[in-house]
Amino acid sequence: MLINLQNYFGPEIIYLWLSFGVLPFWLTLIFFPNSRVSLIFISSIFLPIIFSLIYVYMIYQLIINGENIFESFDLYLGIENLHSLFANDILLLIFWIHFLGIGLFLGSWASRDALRYSVPKFLSGISLISIYFTGPLGLVLYWFIRIFYSKKISLHD
Repeated sequence: MLINLQNYFGPEIIYLWLSFGVLPFWLTLIFFPNSRVSLIFISSIFLPIIFSLIYVYMIYQLIINGENIFESFDLYLGIENLHSLFANDILLLIFWIHFLGIGLFLGSWASRDALRYSVPKFLSGISLISIYFTGPLGLVLYWFIRIFYSKKISLHD
């Protein structure tokens, strides 16, 4: 059964599904942050479970392809190792899943936090879009907006 999955769900197909599949969640965070869909699917454990299952499937693909998964830790030894690691489509896809999961988590937090401090949707939307594209830079933008609406400077939550 897993061999059949391998034929239909290669790295390119999974990449496309993930890349386009997260867009409705981001749009929900931007336009309907307090909706039931947002609470059930985005702010819950639902998406991390889905990403984890795909992550495990990709690690399984590495193992059956004969890759040494422990060599992936060489990425910490230099940028050349990181570059060579990203030459492997499956490892690159694992990092993409990692990036998408953390980005959605961060967007979900910023969206809920914006609701708590009554940040206008327009400003929280700009922040969420910048978090989607730039991650930490978008978070810093949101933090500056949050300072204005919460009327306090806080380095932690």
